[in-house]
Amino acid sequence: MNSSRQGIVVGLLLGCLSSAFFAQLADSDTVANDPPVDLQRGLVGHWKLNGDPKDQSGNDNHAKNLGVELQAAGPDGKPGGKFNGRASYLEVPAHRSWNLGKRDFSAAAWVCLDRNPDDLPGDLISQYDPVRRRGFHLTIKSNTGVTFNQANDRNLQFSIDDNRETPWIDCGRPGKAILAFALAVHDGSLYAGTCEPGKGESGRVFRYGGGERWIDCGSPASSNAVTAMAVFDGHLYVGTGKYRLAGSSLQESENPHVGGTIFRFDGGKSWIECGKLPNAEAVGGMVVFRGRLYASSLYKPAGFFRYEGHDKWTDCGTPDGKRVEALGIYNGYLYATSYDGGRVFRFDGKAWTDCGQLGDPKENTQTYSIAVHHGRLYVGTWRSGRVYRFEDINRWTDVGRLGQELEVMGMLVHNGRLLAGTLPLAEVYAYDGQTKWARLTQLDHTPEVRYRRAWTMAEHAGRVFCSTLPSGHVYAYRAGAGVSWDSTFPAGWHHVAAVKSNDQLKLFVDGKLVGNASFNIADYDLDSNAPLRIGFGANDYFHGRLSDVRIYQRALHEAEIGGLFRDK
Repeated sequence: MNSSRQGIVVGLLLGCLSSAFFAQLADSDTVANDPPVDLQRGLVGHWKLNGDPKDQSGNDNHAKNLGVELQAAGPDGKPGGKFNGRASYLEVPAHRSWNLGKRDFSAAAWVCLDRNPDDLPGDLISQYDPVRRRGFHLTIKSNTGVTFNQANDRNLQFSIDDNRETPWIDCGRPGKAILAFALAVHDGSLYAGTCEPGKGESGRVFRYGGGERWIDCGSPASSNAVTAMAVFDGHLYVGTGKYRLAGSSLQESENPHVGGTIFRFDGGKSWIECGKLPNAEAVGGMVVFRGRLYASSLYKPAGFFRYEGHDKWTDCGTPDGKRVEALGIYNGYLYATSYDGGRVFRFDGKAWTDCGQLGDPKENTQTYSIAVHHGRLYVGTWRSGRVYRFEDINRWTDVGRLGQELEVMGMLVHNGRLLAGTLPLAEVYAYDGQTKWARLTQLDHTPEVRYRRAWTMAEHAGRVFCSTLPSGHVYAYRAGAGVSWDSTFPAGWHHVAAVKSNDQLKLFVDGKLVGNASFNIADYDLDSNAPLRIGFGANDYFHGRLSDVRIYQRALHEAEIGGLFRDK
């Protein structure tokens, strides 16, 4: 080999060695710059729940056990905590060691949900003062019975508040909607089902694209409305119908086609027919209960059916032939409102039970909506415009009238606040306790109409959305600040972490970032004398199992969260 060729070879070898050296040096610098993994630093509360409720952090923040079974199987085969979803939780007195103020903090836990539950999932960890509206929530949220929809299905949420709220923002009108009849969240997106009553028009489904933009997902059927939505077995299902606009004192639709057929979304503008409810011209409520999809008939004849797959629906009967409309899940039962009297009924999977009349039967001739707040069931009515709280069979407590309104429509709890929409002015109210309701706004200002409706609601991306009639517009509002994972939380054991870091809220599932949102750190001081609760909060008692619950008075970084996930 001549000298020039030798020089070229040596140069190439030195170049390769040099590149490898500098690459290795860069890698070592990267590792050196990563924060160290120290899962004890800043740890102010650690409840393993492996047989007792004691704090293992060394700060003596021991929990009081209120009915939690602490010998249930945890993620590593060791005991954990089983929460019954009815009344059990752990409570830790407020302590200076975790006064949150404006500091960073983190919360983490192993979480297990049942595959086919008969209850809402509920709150994981919370510290919240409802009077001052200050604190935080880490929850897995299902909103059922929001008028006719299962609006949210096991969405993980992390939110903070210091009595802050935004104005209601106009998010536009989906298509030619006179009304977004249905709202539901599926696979990270918000969907709206519309009523479009004009000649040659039909009800359509739209996906929210941000701002005032709505993306057309097609028309499942030729009838004038998509009336109900629910997520079932990983898919979005919708019900169709011919909405009778005279019920809202509007001119009847020129569209002659009846509905009553259920469809499954297949992406794009594609829909798969899943059968028609017998004798139904419109689908009423839809909900998933014990792993099965149920749907009802909006108009007479009354009907209530269970989906058996493909295009088959089994008639499950109705209570004394009465219609059942809004369908919600609570403490082991499916609860239903009715257009045939101011009553509520519940279904145990086989038979119906009458839960009694809400208030004066001359005043309340229909029940409309369902929500669960602080572990209690609330129902809205027509035509007293009041909300009632369920105490027991035939025992309902009147919790007040919403202004001078006549009908209480969609209700849900958003960042600790029970919200409700109304008719005839399309107003939105927040519950202030006892019998007090605070008016937030009027959403629909359409002139020269008898009725305006704030119809239905859903939570998405840290905000609550509300549809209106007859303008057809959808509006959004946020209390405090929040981040959500808008996918169905899976069954079985999974690790969850929530982090407040500077001006960011972050959510992690199984060590991976699934959501983040920004906020103004100067707006939030979270110091509170409220107790820390594990398995309970402003939504519902937790129904499932928890293990290795931790609170840090600092922001965990991703490597540490990954370490918690890997260290079972």
